[in-house]
Amino acid sequence: MKTRIFSFIFAVVLFAGCENFIDVNENPNAPTKVDEKLLLAPLCYQIAHNITAGNGTLFVNYYMQNIALNQPIPNHGTYLLVPSELDAPWTALYATSLKNLNILKLQAEERQNFHYAGIAKILTAYCLGLGTSFWGDIPYSESLQGEGNFTPAYDAQESIYQSIQQLLDEGIADIGRNIGLTPGNDDFFFVGNMENWVKAAYTMKARFHMHLTDAPGYDAVQQATQALQALAQGYGSNAENMEFDYPGGAGTQSRWFTRMLPIETIVLAANAVDTLVSRNDPRLPLLVTPAKSDGEYRGRPLGQQGIGSLESYSILGDYYGGQDASVHLLTYSEALFIEAEATLIVSGHAAAEPIFREAILANMEQVGLSRDDADVQTYLSTRLPLTAGNALQRIMEDKKVANFLSAENFNDWRRTGFPVMAKVENALSDIPRRLIYPLIEVSTNPQSQHTATLTDRIWWDQP
Repeated sequence: MKTRIFSFIFAVVLFAGCENFIDVNENPNAPTKVDEKLLLAPLCYQIAHNITAGNGTLFVNYYMQNIALNQPIPNHGTYLLVPSELDAPWTALYATSLKNLNILKLQAEERQNFHYAGIAKILTAYCLGLGTSFWGDIPYSESLQGEGNFTPAYDAQESIYQSIQQLLDEGIADIGRNIGLTPGNDDFFFVGNMENWVKAAYTMKARFHMHLTDAPGYDAVQQATQALQALAQGYGSNAENMEFDYPGGAGTQSRWFTRMLPIETIVLAANAVDTLVSRNDPRLPLLVTPAKSDGEYRGRPLGQQGIGSLESYSILGDYYGGQDASVHLLTYSEALFIEAEATLIVSGHAAAEPIFREAILANMEQVGLSRDDADVQTYLSTRLPLTAGNALQRIMEDKKVANFLSAENFNDWRRTGFPVMAKVENALSDIPRRLIYPLIEVSTNPQSQHTATLTDRIWWDQP
């Protein structure tokens, strides 16, 4: 975990004291003046805690068969979801994050603090990417204005992706201007290291190019080539990972630690645990805690009737579920898996294999293992070599482990069909392919898109 020199308590108090930072009904073209550092710090917390690890991500982790509820069925694990349950992630995305990122951007531009403006644009792109991957068409071009339009039209998903790439390009350019103030301890992701912000932006560009490999009217080779071009200026080591670190004291525990408290009745799913066990994955004891009842690694089968003892199931291990565990927004290992897939598309499996190998090793090192450990080398031998027939499946399977709990896994499964999953026992429908729109949006801003169901496909998710 990277060392952070900041006061976490300061951020929590600030965030709690002004949850919306600036009244969302104010005109952001003439916002109340607040120092940029007082806006950036709580935004970092919000984006990590309530968007990256928020309820939208929680729901898709049921669909990706990573977690299960120890509750009677039907439940989230059997694809029960109602619109009001999406109110919180939608509000976190729009009212608390995107609107205040827009205020930060406008104010920083006015004051010519272009490092802050660049960060605001990069984080806006990141948030839009998560939002559109959950819901498809979402408001953007007519939203974020604060007053005068409370029923913004929805932008087509293709347009959202164009805006994302434009925002990332503008963010990179703003940082390159080197004019005005530079963040310090208020930057909870990189502590003012602007080079890392630029690398993160290029890595995001690659991520979002790969989302469109099968989109209507898009060419997979062209998207993969653009991803590779972006990655050439992206992450180069685990030290550059974009993550949010929690101190772990009372009231400052990590998001996934609190989700695994007994009162939440969330445990790991059998599919996730059994996959790690069956492959003799050396990351198992770091990612998974054995069941308290007998010390066995055991997940709960999704869709299972009845309620078992919580102590008979595994929960998250310390790496993701410890009190001071980090939330990971973007990592070097993900960049390498993106590079491996893009190289497979452009140049074939033989060219992708060494990159795939390095991606696995990078994640082993990220979680605290040595690439030279015998167990790590044995694991590698079971995943190699890549062939024309197994390459995409192997890359996506190992990327899912490296990106454990990330919403990106849901995107990868919809794009590629890997890892292979069957709908769970007692499922209410086929495996969901999106989130439904929230009740607050359906009731206050009716749009034709609101008829979408969990099994409908978003624009880029083609059969």
